[in-house]
Amino acid sequence: MSLSSAVLVVMCSLLLLCPLSTTATTTTDQGLPPRCESHVFNNGKHYRSCKDLPVLDSFLHFSYARETGVLDVAYRHANIQSSSWIAWAINPTKKGMLGAQCLVAYRNSTSGVMRAYTSSINSYATMLQESPLSFGVSQVSAEYVNGEMTIFATLVLPPNTTVVNHLWQDGPLKGGDRLGMHAMSGDHLKSMSTLDLLSGQVTETKSVNGNILFAKRIHGLVNTVSWGILMPIGVMAARYMKTYETLDPTWFYVHVICQLTGYIAGLLGGLGTAIYMAYHTGMRSTAHTVIGIIIFCLGLLQILALKARPGKDHKYRTYWNWYHHTVGYVVIVLSVYNIYKGFVILQPGSGWKIAYTAIICAIGAFAVVMEILQFKKRWGGLFEKKPEDQEANQSGLASQISNFEKRWTDKIPEDLEANLSASSEVV
Repeated sequence: MSLSSAVLVVMCSLLLLCPLSTTATTTTDQGLPPRCESHVFNNGKHYRSCKDLPVLDSFLHFSYARETGVLDVAYRHANIQSSSWIAWAINPTKKGMLGAQCLVAYRNSTSGVMRAYTSSINSYATMLQESPLSFGVSQVSAEYVNGEMTIFATLVLPPNTTVVNHLWQDGPLKGGDRLGMHAMSGDHLKSMSTLDLLSGQVTETKSVNGNILFAKRIHGLVNTVSWGILMPIGVMAARYMKTYETLDPTWFYVHVICQLTGYIAGLLGGLGTAIYMAYHTGMRSTAHTVIGIIIFCLGLLQILALKARPGKDHKYRTYWNWYHHTVGYVVIVLSVYNIYKGFVILQPGSGWKIAYTAIICAIGAFAVVMEILQFKKRWGGLFEKKPEDQEANQSGLASQISNFEKRWTDKIPEDLEANLSASSEVV
């Protein structure tokens, strides 16, 4: 057999072996047990069932007796900082947060001791205060080991309960071990499902979370376009088009269309989705919410101010212009700032933030160029004397020359010498 034939045979053999090795590897990987089944608790507890929860690096271990309704449970949250809190809950009445019966745990920032307690959620504005649950609970405890926080408890559910709505969450600790609000985006909106206590089957709950996430995206998109793009364009139209006589009154119509379109779109799409989310998840007085309310109020004042706009020659028109321009610029600055805060909350991906930043930079660059081009026309009057002032100076100088001539032209030399000698005697 020649050398080339031998090489061909070896290569064919390798090609045949590769799929087999790949299949074997895949089978081995797929055959690995879930992460919860390989876990060993430090306190020696064992549970008949376990489930890898779909989000937030969480796992649920439980043993359930259907006849008595006793549910022995351990909820684990991996890869979490010690300055965080965790919670696992059952909602016996419906899906979602309102009405959930929670087990909460966190690590004391001073002593390092774990605290575990129960909390019943009766409001979207809850701070997870300690309170009794609607069913029996005992042996509540918690531990934090190697970046993993676990809650242990024994619950007593109504007998013959087979399926429960459960949810889990985590969030930061604020000063004084106060529980901060959990994130309102990403996996934190997906951390609920239906749990079959007999089979261990977990069914994700998508209806409420999917609608909330969709509303958040619409809210962010509409407000970004309306308040963050249309409004600045309308302001620039009024500032830069107005200086050209050929664009009068076109600039006014462009300004009004951009501002009204932005405000109406923000009112319907922005405020409407905000109300929808507040109804389903609760109104939270965050900085983003407060700034948004201020922006809508200032925008409404701008619209109402159009009714009170004086005529061009009215003595109060200058003051109205100062008010209108100042409030408009404040709205633009607050809108752009609040949009970036919204990006932090929504976390839509870096592409959206980069795209909006590019648009804002382009608008800002255009404004800088127009300021340079219109500098002399807009600000040149501050450095040049007006014709009236020049005429006044010339007339004043002519008047002084005339007075000088009147005073001295009719004097004879003797009078001048007398005045001079009198002045000398006085000295």
